[in-house]
Amino acid sequence: MKKYSKGILIGIGFITLSAILYYAHFLIFKDSHHIFLYLLGDIAFLPIEVLLVSVIFHKAIEDKDKKERLKKINMVLSVYFSEAGVELMQFFSREDDNLSDFQEFLLIKPQWDTRDYKNALKNLKAINHRLNFSGPCLISLRDFLTSHRDLFLKLLENPFLVEHETFTDLIMSLSHAEQELSSRKNLLELNENDYCHLMTDIERAYKLLLVEWLLYMNHLRKSYSFLYSFSIRTNPFDPNAEVEIPGKQATR
Repeated sequence: MKKYSKGILIGIGFITLSAILYYAHFLIFKDSHHIFLYLLGDIAFLPIEVLLVSVIFHKAIEDKDKKERLKKINMVLSVYFSEAGVELMQFFSREDDNLSDFQEFLLIKPQWDTRDYKNALKNLKAINHRLNFSGPCLISLRDFLTSHRDLFLKLLENPFLVEHETFTDLIMSLSHAEQELSSRKNLLELNENDYCHLMTDIERAYKLLLVEWLLYMNHLRKSYSFLYSFSIRTNPFDPNAEVEIPGKQATR
């Protein structure tokens, strides 16, 4: 009740002020007909005013703010993928022996539309990833994640990412995997239970990484065609990807 008391008092105050002004008007002009005529007109217009202000104008402002927030969020995503995400995917593409089972969902084509991305995401989320990393592989992953620890912390502190739950989950999973790997004294000598626990953490982060990458690529397709073209030509899951654009030899 206390949380609404201030609003209730303000409402009562405005109603009281309105009543005083109407009464002053009556005392001065002695015209109750005029008062009730305009009062009824104002009340009749009130639903339309609420519709315009609270629904239409508010929705327009809210949509604009949402677009601005989404733009800033994807700017942060762009930094993440350029600094760490793409290199991390290159690592997984080399070390995942089961990549061929779902690689087709990651071979993005320039002609893909929203439906193609939705299908790829649906199929990818249904995959149960099974990684089988060797000891040296785990050491390489640990060193990579540790070297980007500061980046992960800065991303988690970014206020714009609070609304982006999937990306926040990804960074949290990567940070957790880094903590687990860094806490082991010897990654070359793990018992079976400990190894399975580590792989579960890594597999979770791996799946979130792939999902977030597809969502990010779909955003680039809609908003930044030049970045989208480069990202397709450097797709870490496409063995035939070439950054050079094919064409005739240029003459000098």
